[in-house]
Amino acid sequence: MTEQRTDPYQWRVPDGASPTAPHIASMTWRDGLFAHWPIEPDALRPHVPRALTLETRDGSAWVSVLPFVLVNAGLRGTPSVTRLAFPELDVRTYVRYRGDPGLFFFSIDVGNSLVAGTVARTTRLPVQYARMRVGSGGEGVGFSSTRDARPFERDALARFEATYEPVDDSVQPEPGTLEHWLVERRRFYAPTDGGLLAGEFAHDPWPLQPADVTIHENTMFEANGLPTPIEEPIVHYCGELEMTGSIPRRV
Repeated sequence: MTEQRTDPYQWRVPDGASPTAPHIASMTWRDGLFAHWPIEPDALRPHVPRALTLETRDGSAWVSVLPFVLVNAGLRGTPSVTRLAFPELDVRTYVRYRGDPGLFFFSIDVGNSLVAGTVARTTRLPVQYARMRVGSGGEGVGFSSTRDARPFERDALARFEATYEPVDDSVQPEPGTLEHWLVERRRFYAPTDGGLLAGEFAHDPWPLQPADVTIHENTMFEANGLPTPIEEPIVHYCGELEMTGSIPRRV
């Protein structure tokens, strides 16, 4: 398990940067989907803080929607009885800050109200509670998430529902490929009080599998005020990966 590793920084950092904050949390990702859509950069740029450079690949910016389950989540070294398991749905894009590549999250929906409230207060990330259901069986993973509009505001209903399953063996994306560019990042950024916070992840390279995916409903772009993609997504499945994480710090 992750807690048995003596050094949370022993995992490869693809951009060559050194970790700069203690990794106090550990968790295991399971039954996750990566769905990546190309977006016109000029249409996405207004939705990203000015301090961050919006990254492009082959002339496109990219927005990704990631449904998955976190298990054994908690402070590193704490007993299993204190750990939590909950589904999560992320919407993110790809940025740089002073040359360092990272992620910017438009929204993070969590299927546990206590976790959502705690993480939102302590990290300044855009974390909200959503009603979620996850099931797995002979037809793959079924994932659904619904976040209602907040009272007295005009937020769009944030809903995502999909079924997905792997269709081939896992491989680690080769450096230089689009797949590697999309997934192998270890930093994230969040705006705060006119400044910027940065946090870190550490884990082995992603073992990705080609996936068969049916997206039944997806209003996450509309709910985040983002431009609607017109092309089909690039999709991959990841069954399991252990990781650690830091508390965001001001940069």
